[in-house]
Amino acid sequence: MKVRDLVRALDLKVRTTECSLDGEVTGAYCSDMLSDVIGHASEGQVWLTIQTHQNVAAVASLLNLSAVVVTAGKEPSAELLAKAQREGTPILTTDRTTFEAAGRLYALLSRDG
Repeated sequence: MKVRDLVRALDLKVRTTECSLDGEVTGAYCSDMLSDVIGHASEGQVWLTIQTHQNVAAVASLLNLSAVVVTAGKEPSAELLAKAQREGTPILTTDRTTFEAAGRLYALLSRDG
């Protein structure tokens, strides 16, 4: 599944307009602790979080994540969006809780896998 397929299937808002949505989604990781994500997320995964500061983009870039989904109606900071744009990491948003977004993403990946 490509990031663009995820955007359509979950009705996500794309917040970084110049980033490619052609990345392959290999799985997902849910956490709000940056150190946890660094230690356990894998390349190609989508990261679901409520964190909205610029360090999110740094971690996503470090791990070569396919996208970040900011959940629960949280608004990404301008600094996060600017850094993610520079790093080429799509930032997506949803009003759904992390639990609900993760459940829907799991169902999509299970169906496609």
